[in-house]
Parts: sequence; C-alpha cells; structure tokens
Amino acid sequence: MSVTYVDAGGYPAGFLEDIRGEDFEITYRRFGAVAQISFSRPANNHFSIGLIQSLADTFERADEDPSVRATVLASEGKHFCAGADLLNSAREPAKLYEQGIRLFALTKPMVAAVQGAAIGGGLGLALVADFRVVAPSSRLAANFVKLGTHPGFGITYTLPRMVGRQAAADILLTGRRLTGQEAVECGLADRIVSEHDLRDSALALAAAIAENAPLAVEATRSTLRDGLADRVRQQTTLEAGKQMQLFTTEDYAEGVRAVAERRPGVWTRS
Repeated sequence: MSVTYVDAGGYPAGFLEDIRGEDFEITYRRFGAVAQISFSRPANNHFSIGLIQSLADTFERADEDPSVRATVLASEGKHFCAGADLLNSAREPAKLYEQGIRLFALTKPMVAAVQGAAIGGGLGLALVADFRVVAPSSRLAANFVKLGTHPGFGITYTLPRMVGRQAAADILLTGRRLTGQEAVECGLADRIVSEHDLRDSALALAAAIAENAPLAVEATRSTLRDGLADRVRQQTTLEAGKQMQLFTTEDYAEGVRAVAERRPGVWTRS
C-alpha cells in the first residue's frame, strides 16, 4: 500500500492511498472532513466478492476515523458499475451479500456519484448511499428479470423503500433503464448535474453534510435508516435463495446470452 499526497482540486489538501487486489483498484482521497472512495475494475466496473470486501474494508476505515464526517462513493471510467461478475461472484450470492451488508451498516452519511450505467447489482451498490448524484447520460436499471434471475443486493427492500412499492414493481418487473432525469423524478436519485460536474457536486453535497455537528448528523441518520442493515440482511437471505434456484434453469442461461447479445430472451420456463 502506498501513500501519496495530492492536490485536492479546490478542496483542502488530502492524501491518496491505492489498494490493489485481484484485477481492481480502490482509491481513498481526503477532502477536508470528506473521504472519497472510488473503485476501478475495467472495462465496466463489474464487481467481485473481493472488490466489495475491499470497499467495505476501506469505508469502515473512514467510518472509524473521527476526522471524517461524510463519504463519497465513486468509480473510475465511463460507467459507475455494470453489476456482478456473472462468471464469479453472481454464483455465490450469499458470500457477496455478506460483504455488501457491511456497507449498509456504516454510520456516516454517504453520497454516490453515478456516471453512465448502474445496472443490476451496480444499482444495488448505489442504493447503499444516502444520496445519489447523477448526470443526464446516467442509466439506472435493475435488469435481473432480463437475465432470468431474481433481484439481489437487497434491492427488493431498498428500492421500494426509496421510490414506493408501485414504482419499484415497475422498475423490477420490466427491467427497464431509467435516465438520470427519470431517476430524479421518481426519487431514485437526488441531484442531476452535468457529467463534468458530477464528482464535484457529490463532494459538495457531502461537504455540506460534514459542516454540521457529527454526533447529531449520525444520530439523525440512524433514526432515518432505522435498522436498515438488519432488514437488508434478512432480505438478501431470501434473494440469495431464489437466485440459487434460478441459476440452475435454462432460462437463466438464455438470459445471460440474450443480455450479452442485446436481444430479448427466448424463454422456455425450464
């Protein structure tokens, strides 16, 4: 692990730490009382169990640092996150969600900067945050049914809680993509800004939160989230069980092919 001091681009000078593992990289930067944690796994930031575990490790470090009052979750590249690695982590959902729950259990406010696509588990990851900042070109979708599987990453709990049961049913059962503007209109995102301003806007929102009394902020957040991590843990147990059943079907194999080939699936109910 290396530590390099960097210019924080208009924010107070901070530090940079790179964590390299498997085929991904996680970057930790400090901007005053805000910690920005970003990840990179080219080409489309599909996550693995190891990546989510390392993200949780890094966010927990920020959570334990009394000088950090808010965090930003970001990623490098064109897309925020295209979901789980279907050849790897998607086949072990219980292990994946065990690490993801650690992110829901954090105590400090988090803002996600969501550029490009946030798809499937990538949308689930964005829903860990308290706020989402998007751009006009952002695309958010829970496309699990198009893959022939059940939603995961706690999204069957977090999405209805955020946008309401009926809007969540629309998003989950159609698997359709929402634009950044549509995401803001339905309550899935909180700010829409230009692509150029996305990261700075997320940092500015986190900084506005960090200006306030930290004990009061964390207490208020705890009340608002009201046992969220425990509820997500219960929901991911159900999700993982249904996913493991559906992974054995021909429809799932067809769904993966259909999504890769950008065509509707041909379903056999087998």
